Amino acid sequence: MKCPGQDTRYWKSGDIYEEKCPSCGQLLEFFKDDSSRKCKGCGRRVLNPKIDFGCAAYCEHADQCLQELPPEILAERSNLLKDRVALEMKKYFSNDFKRISHACNVARYAEQIVKREKGDMSVVLISAYLHDIGIKEAERKYQSNAAKYQEELGPDIARGILEGLGAEQKLIYEVCDIIGHHHSPGPEETDNFKALYDADLIVNLEENSKEKPLVDEKIKSIVEKSFLTEYGRKVVQDVLLSK
Repeated sequence: MKCPGQDTRYWKSGDIYEEKCPSCGQLLEFFKDDSSRKCKGCGRRVLNPKIDFGCAAYCEHADQCLQELPPEILAERSNLLKDRVALEMKKYFSNDFKRISHACNVARYAEQIVKREKGDMSVVLISAYLHDIGIKEAERKYQSNAAKYQEELGPDIARGILEGLGAEQKLIYEVCDIIGHHHSPGPEETDNFKALYDADLIVNLEENSKEKPLVDEKIKSIVEKSFLTEYGRKVVQDVLLSK
């Protein structure tokens, strides 16, 4: 079935319009789903200034649907997906602002880490937003928010969210794998897992220290034994060690 947004039977007045070429002023006729048009006056390829791909920004079938996405849109697809995941996480936790704040703080540190270490920004940030997504179901089913229950129940909930947003299966698989053992690193882990793990550990230590401050020696011991990335070690020392 053709996407209704691309089916001209559903179009309204204003979905076909004219815009001036920024180089020579020649009027160009655009359909709303045109990515660009070649100017007959000067030969310049002009990007559609009103383009709105909507679901094409994150849908795995967008290339087939629209045939050719401009580089500007392709570059933004993963960014738009992570933003939508963040919104879905907030909707899922509703008024549980403590858990929303935790997820956002983990994402903030994860972004810092992955910028300086190896890893895929989209996978890491989506994993950060969804890493504790199983906690509500764990409390309902087991009356516990223990890590093992979060890891057991989180992947299916995350998968439902990501499939609902049209994410690629490869990304879904990796994110769910990370969520499924995000408290339990194995002997060999991906760079994406390491970035998420360290970011979560930083936030957990930061939150716990507000209730019961850790002495510097204890923090140094945790840094040495538990952290998986060099930049994660640097961040936690900057955040928690006494100045």
